[in-house]
Amino acid sequence: MAQIKSVMCCCGSGLGSSMMVQMNIEKVLKNMKITGVSAGHTSLSEISPATADLFVVGKDIAPQLKSYPRVVVLKKIMSMKELQEKLEIAFAKTEDSFWIE
Repeated sequence: MAQIKSVMCCCGSGLGSSMMVQMNIEKVLKNMKITGVSAGHTSLSEISPATADLFVVGKDIAPQLKSYPRVVVLKKIMSMKELQEKLEIAFAKTEDSFWIE
């Protein structure tokens, strides 16, 4: 499996919620003591499966990423607890493709 080196957060406009989720991802990765992973944010219209190794999105955007190889779907985008639980699962995966809801 290719290692996760980049995480991309997406929202409709690429400004508000995706930027806040990006900052939360950076905090969670630091808490998990994971280094060497970049986190970014953008709009849904600017991504492709090659944009990042892992995509983190809210449940409203998730249907548009059904064909993407590695996706974490957040039910509550501001929940640090949910984010950390799902990132722990994602970083422990050995499969090249997964969908975590």
